Order: sequence, then structure tokens, then C-alpha cells
Amino acid sequence: MDNSGKPTTAQIVLLATSSALTAVFYTIYRRKSATATRLKEAQKISIDQDLKSILMESPGHCIPYAVIEGVVRSVKDSLNSQFVDGCKGVIERLTLREQKMVWNRTTHIWNDCEKIIHQRTNTVPFDLASHDESVATTVRVIRPLDSAELDLETTYENFHPVAQSLTDVIGHFISGERPKGVKETEEMLRLGSSVTGVGELVLDNSLVRLQPPKQGLQYFLSRLDYDSLLRKQQARVRLWKILTATFGIAACIILFFVLRRRYAHYKERRKLQSLQDEFKEKQRRRLRELDLEEDAISPTTCVICLGRERSCVFLECGHVCSCNECHHALPEPKRCPLCRKTIERVIPLYNS
Repeated sequence: MDNSGKPTTAQIVLLATSSALTAVFYTIYRRKSATATRLKEAQKISIDQDLKSILMESPGHCIPYAVIEGVVRSVKDSLNSQFVDGCKGVIERLTLREQKMVWNRTTHIWNDCEKIIHQRTNTVPFDLASHDESVATTVRVIRPLDSAELDLETTYENFHPVAQSLTDVIGHFISGERPKGVKETEEMLRLGSSVTGVGELVLDNSLVRLQPPKQGLQYFLSRLDYDSLLRKQQARVRLWKILTATFGIAACIILFFVLRRRYAHYKERRKLQSLQDEFKEKQRRRLRELDLEEDAISPTTCVICLGRERSCVFLECGHVCSCNECHHALPEPKRCPLCRKTIERVIPLYNS
């Protein structure tokens, strides 16, 4: 904070940044908290013979937000893994990631960097069936790629390093980028996997469908069980709550520091104004004792004794208001009679 009591640019930037981050983190925390709360309140439905009866009795043959747990089964065809024999699933995701090292000009170190250069996802229709094979009821999963928690199992992973010549190495050092290679990954939702689905449960004729819910609710398809999925969401809520509280406290501390310094400067100014008023009153009283008019005093006259000429400059304030004798007569610590700042040093003033 400068001498005027105004906050510095750094303080303004810190306050603005911490306040903005607090607002952003609080918004995310509210959204995550609402998601976890609605997930906790979701109706848990079992895949059994009574499922269609429950939906028939529900308004609109629909449960707006329901939790079901079942085993993945294909409707007709399934997807075969391109790398693992005998591995079949209903969702396949192939990803190519480029891995390289990038020179950081600030920290002067090489940092690992990864970028997706190609990704393709294949799906086929599939159902969730009961863990009890004697139950014939199934639930058709609609638009699985819209799920917020689509947890796929990695079935294949391979890294293809880049062959580099001496010329390539020199060029990479000059450009600041050193390619390491390409990582190839295959992920699948395999047949027989246990999946927890959370969404809108609808009875359409004789077909039970699980589809993305309305009203902005989250759609979940996860290989975790319901309790683990709920704990995962609640852990995220706690994380964003801690971040919100941390940056909120930081913003409050910075604001308190700025306001405290501002108030201290205000009190100092009030005190200085009071001293200046008192000084002027004593000066007028001194003029009355000497039977002099205020206009009769020369502008170069010492403001203390009103008799001798001003002959010294006070630093660091720069005021020229006193003679040398009155300067020596000032009590310790010596302060300027006009602004009350501490006199660090004195320079003699010679009038020609």
C-alpha cells in the first residue's frame, strides 16, 4: 500500500483473483453438492419380475431418477477386441495419445506433455440384466456415451517409441519439443461386467429403458457399486468445499489487510489535520502576542519563531519551514512542523 493509503496493484490483483476463484469454486461446489444430494435421494430399483409392475403404477410409467444395478448383456451383436482374443464387449474406445517433452522457459526444465491425436468409440445396443440368471427382465440402456461416469476397462495398452537420429535430437533441442512416442489404448465395457446405472427409468410398451434424466440431473453408468459411486461424488463435494473455503478465507484476509491499512491511513490523516489546526492556532496566538498582522509576516519567515528566516530543508518530506535554531530546539524524535513526518536529515539553505 502506497503513502496515499490506496491498495497496490499486487493487492488488487490478489484480491480480484482470490474472489473470482472463490466464486468459481463455490459454483462448482453447489453443482457437485446438488448432484450428490440427488444421487443419494434417487430411488433404488431392483431388476426383477416386479420391475414392470412398479413402472406401470408410476405416473407416466416413469421414475424420473432411479438407481439400478445389473450385468451387461448384448442385445444382438457384440464388439470383439482388436487386440485380445476372446474379449467381447458393448462399448469400445480406441485412443492414440502423443507423448512428448516440452521445454519450460520459465522453470528451465523439460515437462511431460500428452495430447490425444485420435479417438474413436464404437457401441452396440445392450441391456442390464439381473445377477440372478433366472430373472428374464432386462433394462435397455439408451445413449450410454452421454453418461458422466462412463468407466471403461483397459483391455490393451502399448507404447510405440519414436526413433530419433542425431539430426532430430538437435532439432528437438532447438525447437523445445522432444517427441517420446505414441501410446495406443483400447478400453471396453465388457460383457458380464457389473454396472450401476442412474437415470430416468421408463416403460415403453414392454421395453424398460434407462435413459438420460431431465431437469439437469446427472446420468451415470459406472462399474462401481451404488455405495462406492455415492462416496466418490461426496468426496468431490468435500474437495470443492475445501477449495472454496480456502480461497474465500484468503480473499477475506486480503480484504481485511487492505481495509485495515486504509483505516490506519485515515486515522493518520485525521491526526495530522488536528496537529496542523493546533499549530495554526498557536501561530495566530503568537502573532497576537507580537502584535503583528498575518499579512505582515514574510513567506520566508520561520513558522516556529516567526522571527528568523527559514534556513534548512527537511528530508524526506522536502519542507522548508524552519530556521536552524528552531530545528535544533525541536524535541526528539524530530518531526516536520507542517506534515509531522520524521526528519531523516537536514540540508542547510543559503539565500543569496
